[in-house]
Formats: sequence, structure tokens, C-alpha cells
Amino acid sequence: MDNRKTVLITGVLGGIGSQLARTFNESNYRVVGLDLVDQPSPYCEKFIRFDLHKYCAEPAYKVHMEDILNKEIPELFLLINNAAVQILSSLSEVKIDDWNQTLNVNLTGPLMLSQLFLDRLESSHGSIINIASIHHQLTKKKFLAYATSKSALVGLTKALSVDLQGRVRVNSISPAAIDTQMLRDGFNNDEAKVRMLNELHPSQRIGKPQEVSQLALLLAEDKLGFINGANLNIDGGISNVLKDLD
Repeated sequence: MDNRKTVLITGVLGGIGSQLARTFNESNYRVVGLDLVDQPSPYCEKFIRFDLHKYCAEPAYKVHMEDILNKEIPELFLLINNAAVQILSSLSEVKIDDWNQTLNVNLTGPLMLSQLFLDRLESSHGSIINIASIHHQLTKKKFLAYATSKSALVGLTKALSVDLQGRVRVNSISPAAIDTQMLRDGFNNDEAKVRMLNELHPSQRIGKPQEVSQLALLLAEDKLGFINGANLNIDGGISNVLKDLD
């Protein structure tokens, strides 16, 4: 009999998602991964191609995918809402389709998946972990949609912890700069700029994907079961930095 706990991770092929899958796989969890790209992760026991935007926007697709998810995931201990899109634009440039896609993937999708798996999570005394971002608190130009979605995701985390009290714990993790290929692509793989980014942090380095995944693993276990409705920053101290002219 398989007594392993099941974790469902969205966006499982990204830099943080793939490390989440690896960490939980190595900790004897049964890992089920969802992602837009059909490229199964070696750390997933089961991989399902899944379009979170379509799941929110197209009722027929939602019904079809829920049939699959209900069959493939009869039990669930942990839901990690990790998938996200980041479409940059200023207010004068922002397109409503991009805005809606961002909110669907980064906010509405986590809500709908939490609703779908609520009974299973409650039966297993499990929890939900939302991967938010430092952008819920501190942001930059052109991050209108992304920052708004992540702020709302933290708000959703807190509201769900109250709404589901005594049933399912809900927490969020807000990483700052994490060393992923997506981050390096954003700097055009310019090592000088990456070094400057490291030096901006009091830790004198940016974060590692495994630091996020280890925090998620700690939050999932009963040893820290009193943590509920929390948003935990993992940011190398950068949220404490006030830039000056020196």
C-alpha cells in the first residue's frame, strides 16, 4: 500500500516549480505536476498538461480538465499554486487581455483549484501554499498586472485561512530575486548585472530555488502547523533596504 502524501504543483517546469518537485520527490511525496508545456518532469510521478488561463476562461475546458484531475488525483495533501505569468507594460500600454490572463493564472486559478480540491485537502488534514512574490509589497515600473496579482494572492491567502479555519491551512511564500533561467533571461544573461543584483541584497547574493522549496516543505509539515494565514518573505533582506545617494 502506498502511504505517501500527494502534492500537486502548478507551473512545475519552471525554475522554482522544478525544484519544488525535486525537493518533495526526494522527501518521499508523490508529486503530481501541471504545466502548460508538454515536457514531463523527472521528479513527477504524474504529469498533466494544463492551461490555467483556459481553465479559468473557458467553461468547456474547465469541465474536461476537472474530469481528468478528479480521476488522476483522488487524494491530495498539499496544493502548491506556483504557476505565474509576468507580462510587463506601463499603464498606457497595458492590454486588457494581458491583464485578464495575468489575473487568471496568478490569482483566479489558485482560487479555483483550491475550491476543486478543498474536500480532498480537508480529508487529509492538508494545506495550500501560494507562491506569491516580493512584488506584493515592493515593485518596479511596468509590473502593474503582476504586482497587482501577487498583492491579491497574498490577500487571498489570508482570507482563505480565515474562511477555512479548522479545515485547511493556507500560507504563502514571497520570494525576491531567485536564481532561475527566467531571471537571467530578464538580464539578457549579463553576468555583470547579475553580480550587481547580488550586491543589492544584504545577504550579498540572490536566492536559490531550493531555498524556496525547503521553506515550502517546512510549511507543509505538521511540525509548523501553527503557521496559518502567513506570508513569509524569502528575500535576502532586500525589503529592509532604503537606497540613498551615497
